[in-house]
Amino acid sequence: MPSPNPRESRREITGFSNPTVKYLRSLRDKKHRKREGVFLAEGLRLLTDALECGHVPKTLVMASARDPHPLIDALETAVDAAGGDIIVTTPDILGKITGKDNPQAVAGVFDEFDTSLASLDRSAAKIWLVAQALRDPGNLGTMLRTGDAVGAGGLILIDDCADPFSVEAVRASMGAVFTQSVARASWDEFIGWLRQGEGQLVAASLRDAVPYRGAPYAAPCFVMVGNESQGLPEDYEAACDLRVTMPMRGRADSLNAAVAAAVLAYEVLDTLER
Repeated sequence: MPSPNPRESRREITGFSNPTVKYLRSLRDKKHRKREGVFLAEGLRLLTDALECGHVPKTLVMASARDPHPLIDALETAVDAAGGDIIVTTPDILGKITGKDNPQAVAGVFDEFDTSLASLDRSAAKIWLVAQALRDPGNLGTMLRTGDAVGAGGLILIDDCADPFSVEAVRASMGAVFTQSVARASWDEFIGWLRQGEGQLVAASLRDAVPYRGAPYAAPCFVMVGNESQGLPEDYEAACDLRVTMPMRGRADSLNAAVAAAVLAYEVLDTLER
């Protein structure tokens, strides 16, 4: 039974050497996140977005020196009702946990989501984003944020991508990690899954490409971008249903991968909504 008063279920931690602090700090490391099946998120807005999407932290960590806020009260009540752990600690210790010199007032530990292709419903959205070998967690988080903005169903990560549940990627997603489905697969797994049903695979490319404006996009449309420095492998591009190109008016020969995905996704959205 949850405590009738959330304050009664709080636990105060004041020492850097506390085992719980060490455990929470370890979640900044991918191998520990994978072993535990959880991830860290920080900030009132991000945790509030999570709560509104039905994700309640297993553990809520709050800074002792913080201003009262009804959204923090709502988080505390939800965690307490779910039987979670509520920890109050110093801002310095919270900074050690999150890896930020100026941490926000709250952080939370969440269960990782099911990232299998089988968990996706391709008919749930007209647009899906796909990233191959994306290495920058900031780019990954930006793609999640873009997916939320265009109403995409989610982000599919192909081959060796950055961890979507790293503190940096979660932070860059601005809460979209809780609104977007995330799946991880090898190229062979992905293309096999895609060809089992409807789905147009589109890539930004220079090989036999048509202008991205006015191209014949069809739903559900899977918009794919490649590695930041190397782009997509040639055989991956060859497997696409449509290859499109975006004009470069200056000296740059390409866009940032996450930016290219956003530009292309909005064009697809415009086409599919006409």
